[in-house]
Amino acid sequence: MRVLVVDDHDEVLTLVERALVRDGHTVLTAPSAESALEVLEHGPVEIVVLDLGLPGASGEELCRTLRQRGDLPAILILTAENAVASRVRCLDAGADDYLGKPFAVAELRARVRALARRARVARPSLYRKGAIELDFGARRAFVAGREAPITTREWAILEVLAAENGRVVPRRDLLDRIWKDNDPAAAASLEVLIGRIRKKLGVDVVRTVRGEGYALADD
Repeated sequence: MRVLVVDDHDEVLTLVERALVRDGHTVLTAPSAESALEVLEHGPVEIVVLDLGLPGASGEELCRTLRQRGDLPAILILTAENAVASRVRCLDAGADDYLGKPFAVAELRARVRALARRARVARPSLYRKGAIELDFGARRAFVAGREAPITTREWAILEVLAAENGRVVPRRDLLDRIWKDNDPAAAASLEVLIGRIRKKLGVDVVRTVRGEGYALADD
């Protein structure tokens, strides 16, 4: 798994990086939210280990930013703030798990392993149907051998649909999983994005099941 660790303390970065590399992960590091976004411009990750108290934009803000733009890594928050209200804010911002500081390295590794198991189940690696090929690991899409430009949020929609193996995803569920901040414009945005996906990959790639939701065509 590709894991991004975001923390402004060098000793924490080193500790977490060594622990996760020992478990076979490819680990990238960043000292701030801004540098984390720069790292993500070079390719997606499956897991983000994120300190809450970052300089500049906070870990909570970065978490919201990732969810708002459609990124779907599992997010583990690290923080010295152990109040219930803080945990609730982080989970509402889109975090998947929360670990208080100071933490035991063994527990950190166990939590990352749990997130990795979920990511393997939830995210397909490759989808093929006819002339269409979607490589979810590399986030590259091809139609008849030619690469199609798919945006971050379009990938997020495709990943949610592909994880269901042809089953219908209710529209409300899709909105909740892509737009975790209850954006009132999300419903209209979803229609636009589905239309763009069909234009790029073919009209049959995403099925609309009237009154129910959407499904990716069976491969």
